[in-house]
Amino acid sequence: MLKLLQNEWMKLWNKKATWVMAILLVAGVAGMMGLTKWISTTEGNRAESGGVSVEGQADAQDWRMMAEAEREGIAAQLADPDLSSSREAELKEELQIVEYRLAEDVEPHGSYSRQQMIKDSSGIATFAMLFAIIVAAGIVATEFSDGTIKMLLARPVRRWKVLTSKFAATALFGALLTTVGFVVSIVMAYILFSPDGGTELAVTGGEVTEISAWVPAIYHLLLAFVNIIVYTTFAFMIGSVFRSGALAIGLSLFIFFTGSTVSALLSRYEIAKYLFFSHDLVAVAQGMTFLEDVTLPFAAAVLGAYAVVFLIVSYLVFSKRDVTA
Repeated sequence: MLKLLQNEWMKLWNKKATWVMAILLVAGVAGMMGLTKWISTTEGNRAESGGVSVEGQADAQDWRMMAEAEREGIAAQLADPDLSSSREAELKEELQIVEYRLAEDVEPHGSYSRQQMIKDSSGIATFAMLFAIIVAAGIVATEFSDGTIKMLLARPVRRWKVLTSKFAATALFGALLTTVGFVVSIVMAYILFSPDGGTELAVTGGEVTEISAWVPAIYHLLLAFVNIIVYTTFAFMIGSVFRSGALAIGLSLFIFFTGSTVSALLSRYEIAKYLFFSHDLVAVAQGMTFLEDVTLPFAAAVLGAYAVVFLIVSYLVFSKRDVTA
């Protein structure tokens, strides 16, 4: 099995397209960080021309005013009698943090501070997912289109081992892209952005505690990687079943880009909670999901169930497919 995995990894490593994707990833992440820096500089210049300094601040407005407005908004949401228990618990924690900031005069990180950029670094997962989907979609399909599948299966190796090595190589490639993108975003954050005096807070054991910006950054990155695995597993299944890399790439990217819109349209129906493209674990963890009564464990369970189904279908079809013709 290990030798098969090594062979699949070397195939990916030796492809020119792999290096092109890696270069595009680095350029995309660096470009996004550069654009963010340009926007922050532009907003800073506008604020200074109006007599307000934003360097190192949470926003052009006083952070306390924003916190008080946030507190009022959370209180209004908690007054909703139809509020779900899970959402109520999330809002109470958010309220606890806001009240702690106001009572103890603890400033949050600025929107364009180095710490905030580190916290938001999980956004690079979008770039990694796009390239991982392309690889997952073609890693099996190209064997059929190139005719090399016959030689591959002629070896005295069980088919499930062949497919497992390909899937593992795909997962490792996704992990590599995610790691590279994360490292580039962190390096750019240190080069382009300055630290501020803000503090990151979290509720632990019912108490508000100070934490490092690295904690949510790494946590959200791991959640983003789970999203990548699910989408690449879907692309892997389509490529294995239909033997078409183009179909797998097109369908996977279509669902990736339109899934949130479809989920929003179906949000009033219960079925929306059970669609895999309705759940972005990072968004759920940040309380930004539009589905009611959806917790992180529930979303993770739904995605895990879909990933298992995708793999089962891939193995069943690949194991029984006739490739002699």
